[in-house]
Amino acid sequence: MELLYSNILPLRTTAQQRTIADCFGEQLTKADRVDIAVGYVSRASLEEIDRLADELHIAHIVLTIGMYYVEGMPESAYRAAMHLNEKWMCSGVGEVRIVKSFKYHGKVYLFSKERADAENYKMIPISAIIGSANFSVIKPEAANLRQYETAVLVEESQVLQDTKELIQNLNTRCSDNIANVTDMQLVRELNVSLTGVDTVSQIPQADQRYYESHATAVRFPLPVKVPAYDERMMDDNKHYTKSNLNVCYAAPRSARKPRDWYETQFTVSAAVRCEPDGTPKYGYPQKNVPFVVITDDGYTFKCHTTSQNNKQFSAVGDELILGRWLKGRLAAAGLVTPVNNTSSDHDRQGMITKEMLDEYGCNSLLLTKTDCQIHEDGSTFDVWLLSFKEGLEDERE
Repeated sequence: MELLYSNILPLRTTAQQRTIADCFGEQLTKADRVDIAVGYVSRASLEEIDRLADELHIAHIVLTIGMYYVEGMPESAYRAAMHLNEKWMCSGVGEVRIVKSFKYHGKVYLFSKERADAENYKMIPISAIIGSANFSVIKPEAANLRQYETAVLVEESQVLQDTKELIQNLNTRCSDNIANVTDMQLVRELNVSLTGVDTVSQIPQADQRYYESHATAVRFPLPVKVPAYDERMMDDNKHYTKSNLNVCYAAPRSARKPRDWYETQFTVSAAVRCEPDGTPKYGYPQKNVPFVVITDDGYTFKCHTTSQNNKQFSAVGDELILGRWLKGRLAAAGLVTPVNNTSSDHDRQGMITKEMLDEYGCNSLLLTKTDCQIHEDGSTFDVWLLSFKEGLEDERE
């Protein structure tokens, strides 16, 4: 038995000590099968085990997660786990499971090797790491960089057999494949893209509920127009590859600077804002008249309609705000990674697609007027509610 450490100042490891992460990586290289049963995971740790399993050609791997069925699972970790499960199931490598019977808070990593006996091959446990470390220990992030964990490396045969039986019982009696767990609550994660933006603020939940209680019947659905993933290279002005949420992939305004990934150009179709005879629909925001929006996730900022026939909907003073709000939510959910340089994203992996919206469960904005007004610096602003929701199919002009 060997004690394993974290390597955090002022308790740095010595030359004779090993970290949990280093030992995990070493045991992984020796194993044909890995069984992991932990309370919590992170998106980064799931991506790391995906990489390691591919790189080391792990023959079989099962990851069992214990706390989320009761507590709810963060969106980004859930989507990463679902993708990993699908990949492992399709390739016959393994699966991701969710404990349903209770809150399992153990942290056990079991490594097995295929050995031949008189008649056939058997998976024999060769080592286990047991301790306080959740799965994020293999890929620390800012939230847990200063979190000290300890564990022990066990090689005693009876303890290994007991550990194997525990994991087998968890998997056969207490858990299910994550794809079959359809009633687990998902926890929306914080959209950090709006953090520090001067013209955006958050409001208390009580204030948000107050404004929602004053909603009127005046409302306008604003379908989000994006291409399907297979259409992301179709620059024919019909598939929204360089407009709306993806205007950042249009030609840059300056040859020296690409467009910001968060830049959006939200175009509202005539069917939404106009009557059949072309006159504006009753209540639709007037051109260049600012109003305050309260979003369904508790942010507030000013918006207006601009351009010919009021067809552009945008935030006042900063064309990135609406993109930070919308794209930031998709990024927080683990559906897309913000792109630092859109001109270098040749495969357009940062492009927002219909598949992303479908997986998020929202494909439309809903703009709803309230009967409230806000008075600020001698001006009066109408208050509207802005939500990201599941809506109708695109209405194209």
